[in-house]
Amino acid sequence: MKKNRAATAAAICGALLITGCSSDFGSDSSAEQDSSGKQELTVMIGSSGDAETNAVKAAAAAWAKKTGNTVTVTPAQNLDQQLGQALAGGKPPDVFYVGSAVFANYAKGNSLYAYGDKLADKEDFSATLRSSFSYDDKFVCAPKDSSTLSLAINTTMWKAAGLTDADYPKTWDDLAKVAKKLTTDKVSGLVVNSSYNQLGPFLKQAGGWITNADQTEITADSPENVEALTYVKKLLNDKVLSYPKQVDAGWGGEALGAQKAAMTIEGNWLTGAMTNDFPDVDYTVVPLPAGPKGQGTLSFSTCWGVANKSSHHEAAVSLVEAFTTAEQQVEFADAYGVMPSRTSALATYEKQHPQDKAFVDGSAYAQGPVTLPGFTKVLEQFDTDLAGLATGDPKKILGDLQTNGEQVLKSNG
Repeated sequence: MKKNRAATAAAICGALLITGCSSDFGSDSSAEQDSSGKQELTVMIGSSGDAETNAVKAAAAAWAKKTGNTVTVTPAQNLDQQLGQALAGGKPPDVFYVGSAVFANYAKGNSLYAYGDKLADKEDFSATLRSSFSYDDKFVCAPKDSSTLSLAINTTMWKAAGLTDADYPKTWDDLAKVAKKLTTDKVSGLVVNSSYNQLGPFLKQAGGWITNADQTEITADSPENVEALTYVKKLLNDKVLSYPKQVDAGWGGEALGAQKAAMTIEGNWLTGAMTNDFPDVDYTVVPLPAGPKGQGTLSFSTCWGVANKSSHHEAAVSLVEAFTTAEQQVEFADAYGVMPSRTSALATYEKQHPQDKAFVDGSAYAQGPVTLPGFTKVLEQFDTDLAGLATGDPKKILGDLQTNGEQVLKSNG
């Protein structure tokens, strides 16, 4: 499901994850390239449903008709598992989705053909997104879409509490005050997933983050990060912030839709979920409030990977170029609710989807995820620790993250 895209676990690697899974995939050289006139390509996607599958198939068919090639699109039941098996077996699909959580593992293992720097208009992808899919100073694969986090507010509850547009929280203090005002015996003022994927913005807003800009140093145990988690812990202990399971919900969007939360922090995938599952619930989306060091949100994406072992590199890159034109990205956005990864397409998207303006605006200052090889297990432990933040020690949680992160960084050489 879209809400979990940024936290996809690399199950294919199992116990090898901590070492980056570098030995099981790819090869030292690319496959011999097919020089025949007609190419038969295979594409594997992790689809959110029929709308996404049909949209990708239609785009692939249009490219095939134009080029004379053929394309078979397959939605995976378990993308990480099926793709990992195919890569390990030496017969991967030519083109496939690669989530940011597993990207570095594949790149380190030489599974991915690095074509990003060959794209004529690569600068049209934001620096944050390019960084998320770069390895060894190479822009490896084109981001297929993007997501950022914003604050979603139940409009009816907001008005019932006597709040107006002028009360939308601009600072941490504002957020604490309105969360308290919105909290009742049956409703939590703010519900946020107990994961760094949703709580991470507080680190950025305090001026911290898990790594430095180029991910060569772990910066988890900084005073700024301690300040951020201390603030979140206070909201939890003041009973104005709850985790989804505390209100019997699976995620923040469900809590908002089921009217168990007056506010939540979620990404633009919320739009489709609310339309499909909770069409009668009125809500609005505003930017996340700024912290002591300013605004902060997170950016998530998936890239179009091309297999190093594919014998159709030229055709595969041509297909990716067709998938990632500004026009096609807008079509994908209309079809299944993603946000374009191209800066040139965002203005069109915002015009057509004005309710998502806060998500679009967040792209300008969003922090990308940690994409170090083997880091998935570290972040899973961090999430486990964050789940116990109400009774935990922020300094210890961040100290453990620092230690675990440094071990992985050292193992990566």
